[in-house]
Amino acid sequence: MPSNKLDGRVAFITGTSRGIGRALAVHLADAGVKVVSTGKTVEPRDDLPGTIAETTEEIRERGGDSIWRQIDVRDEESVEAAIEDTVEEFGGIDFVVNNAGAIHMAPFEETPPERFDLLTGVNARGAYATTYAALPHLKESDHAHVLSFSPPVTDPGRPGMAAYAVSKYGMTVTMQSLAGELDDDGVAANALWPVSAVESEATRHFGMGTEKDWRRPEIVCDAVEAVLRRDPSDCTGNAFYDEEILRAEGVEDFSRYNVVEDADPGPMSARLFDPDFERPA
Repeated sequence: MPSNKLDGRVAFITGTSRGIGRALAVHLADAGVKVVSTGKTVEPRDDLPGTIAETTEEIRERGGDSIWRQIDVRDEESVEAAIEDTVEEFGGIDFVVNNAGAIHMAPFEETPPERFDLLTGVNARGAYATTYAALPHLKESDHAHVLSFSPPVTDPGRPGMAAYAVSKYGMTVTMQSLAGELDDDGVAANALWPVSAVESEATRHFGMGTEKDWRRPEIVCDAVEAVLRRDPSDCTGNAFYDEEILRAEGVEDFSRYNVVEDADPGPMSARLFDPDFERPA
C-alpha cells in the first residue's frame, strides 16, 4: 500500500500496550509516522502482556521514531500533559487515534452505575477529552485526521449491552458531530469498526468465538493507513467498516488477514451493533 503524506507525520495513539493499538503504532511507524505510544501500562504485568514503553522500544528497534507517555484517558490533566509533551518533542500533531477502550457486555441489571461510568469514561469521554486536548494542534496541521474505533449507529437499541453501546455510539456521534464543526478547518473526523472480530486479549477474555472466527490486527492497521492517507477535506464525518475501506483500496481477498488460514470469519463484530449486517454480495 503506497504511502501518501504519512512520512514525518505525528500520530498520538491511545491504548498501545497490546492488541490493535500496539500493532497500529508499529505499523504507522514503519510507514514513517512519528508515534506517541500512550496508555496506563508502563510496568510489565503477569496477567497481561505488553507495555507502552515496550511498544516504543519495538518501534525504535525497527528504525522508527517514538516516545511513550503514561496517561489515563479519564484524567484530562494527564492527557493534556502528554499532548503538550508531544508538541514539544515533535513540533505538532497530525493524527489522533482513539483506540483505548473498556468492554463490558452484560444485561442492564448486571451493570451497576459505576461500571457504566467506567465504560463511558474510558470510551466516549476518553475519546472526547483526547480529541479536545489535541484539536488546537490538529488545526495547525495541513493533513489532520481524528479517528475513533467505534461502530456506525444503525439500531441504537442494544439489549444485553446498553452501557457498552452508549459508550461506543458516543464515540461515533462525537466524531460525526465534530466533522460538521470542522468543515472549514481541514481536520477530518471519522469512526472505524471491524467487520469480523480481531485477535486480541479482549476477544479471548470475553469469549468472542475462537481463532477461526478472528482476523489479525493487520486488517485494522491497513484500513487506518488508508483513511489517514486520504485528503481530510474529502474524507470526514464517516463511520466506516474496515472491509469497506479496503475494498475501496482494491482488496478483494481478505483471507490474508485470517488467524486460521483456511477459516472464513463471519461478521461477528459488526453484528454486535447491527444484527442485520450483511457483507456486500
